[in-house]
Amino acid sequence: MAAGHGRMSDSADGLDDVKDTEEGDGRSSTPGPPAFRAAVDALRSCRLRPQVEVEATPAPQRLAPYAYALEAVVVDGEQELADGRLVLLHDPAGHDAWRGTFRLVTLVRAELEPEMAADPLLPEVCWSWLTGALQARGLGYGEPSGTITRASSHYFGGLSERPAASQIEIRASWTPREGLGGVPDTASHLASWCDLLAQVAGLPPAGPGDASVVTLPQRRGPQSR
Repeated sequence: MAAGHGRMSDSADGLDDVKDTEEGDGRSSTPGPPAFRAAVDALRSCRLRPQVEVEATPAPQRLAPYAYALEAVVVDGEQELADGRLVLLHDPAGHDAWRGTFRLVTLVRAELEPEMAADPLLPEVCWSWLTGALQARGLGYGEPSGTITRASSHYFGGLSERPAASQIEIRASWTPREGLGGVPDTASHLASWCDLLAQVAGLPPAGPGDASVVTLPQRRGPQSR
């Protein structure tokens, strides 16, 4: 697989046009309430397997009073296998659709091998990877929603030498269960999201000692490293 890159959409949360939202400096324009700051601090301190490189990225500013975003890429040697974006939203007043004060929204993309792209059960399998990653870490969550999109590209004319390509895209959101002080375990949710990225990329499960953060290099799109 090779990485893909794009923007999120989640109609269940009214996030159909994230591409049109304003973007900030990777966090809310104000420091935010204690619960939000604690949730963000947990994201920053999370330790992940070395194949998943993570860094903060500008967050959409119109979706909730407070937002923080991360982007990640899964690498294997010189290749990018998958990439994605995870946004933490917070509305201290609560949100009817979320049934909580926090929401996690994600986009994950990867290119597929031809035999995998042809599997009619692929969308169901990919959705089970998301829910399974959360359940495997014992995480409580609610109101999950999302879409799985499979797309194929065929090239003609001056591009006819390019081989056909297929891509899977997972757009999803869920409400993390809040703990003490109204703060969800965002570090574990980030770790489960990285498990999903690794699974979409085709990597084996992480070993017991496979946990360290690598800084994500600045980039403008999928590329070979």
